[in-house]
Amino acid sequence: MIDFANSESPLGSILLVDDKPDNLRLLSTMLMEHQYEVRRVTKGVMALKTAKAAPPDLIVLDIKLPDIDGYQVCESLKSDPMTAEIPIIFISALDNVLDKVKAFSVGGVDYITKPFQVEEVLVRVKNHLTLRTQHQQLIAQNERLQQEIQARKEIEAALQKSQLELQKLNQELDRLAHLDGLTQTANRRQFDHYLQQEWERLIAQQKPLSLIMCDVDYFKSYNDTYGHQAGDDCLRAIAQAISQAIYGSPGLVARYGGEEFGIILPETQISEAQMIAQNIQEKVGNLQLVHAGSKASSYITLSLGITCLVPRLDSSPSLLIELADRALYQAKKQGRNCIIILLEESYV
Repeated sequence: MIDFANSESPLGSILLVDDKPDNLRLLSTMLMEHQYEVRRVTKGVMALKTAKAAPPDLIVLDIKLPDIDGYQVCESLKSDPMTAEIPIIFISALDNVLDKVKAFSVGGVDYITKPFQVEEVLVRVKNHLTLRTQHQQLIAQNERLQQEIQARKEIEAALQKSQLELQKLNQELDRLAHLDGLTQTANRRQFDHYLQQEWERLIAQQKPLSLIMCDVDYFKSYNDTYGHQAGDDCLRAIAQAISQAIYGSPGLVARYGGEEFGIILPETQISEAQMIAQNIQEKVGNLQLVHAGSKASSYITLSLGITCLVPRLDSSPSLLIELADRALYQAKKQGRNCIIILLEESYV
């Protein structure tokens, strides 16, 4: 049986191969409702003829068919240059690992187990059609390049250049994904990742890990007085000052949230961390950012909490954060614009 859907589809054409009419009806209805062009067949041989007569953009193929099985259909299509590039999604009640391995080994791009979920089928179909479109666009682009560039060496150089540019773009995107957009310091995600990474590394080396948490004093009042644009400029200036203060020391400066910053200092004793905190205070003080609404000073100031631990297996980085937060809380409680140190042995 062959059933050609009449609806035009801007999204792509799909060939469904399944010997169960109910499955075909459900799949085709679902796909046509999402503007796909659908053709349906119930046998493997007919699938081969249909695919070669008018290659679809995607094939959804059952394994168990009445004449030849889905594996044979896939192998035959992959051996024919006309149909070799058509992505094939296997959809089967067979849930054995070996069945899935075989499906991929003969050239399938995906495997859906029956009974299937409608949402899953739609997402997988969309993803593979998108990949096929991108692949076809890449082929077309390469053909245009070959028309413009006669020498094979020049073609290879152009492709290598594109790959390098893509790599650089991915590296830049990865870098931006770990940056706070306002201050250009590390963001909270990178803070958590780096802290966990250094914690695990220093467990093995049994070296200290220090953490400074600092908060801009009366920052809400600053925003209320000078406006949010001035507040953003203030945070940028403070972030730069903190970065300058730890320059030359191993570690990471991150915007922890709002007006709070975290400074992770691997292999740093508490005495060294205290000196860095004092340097941070000095650098921020040198900014001379007037703050009429502060009860701590006429200028922008920071409250800082410091702690230090030698990481161990029976604990976690959350203890380091908790200690530093408690120290920061005490600094605020004592009038702000000060540094408080809290170590584990004094923590209750």
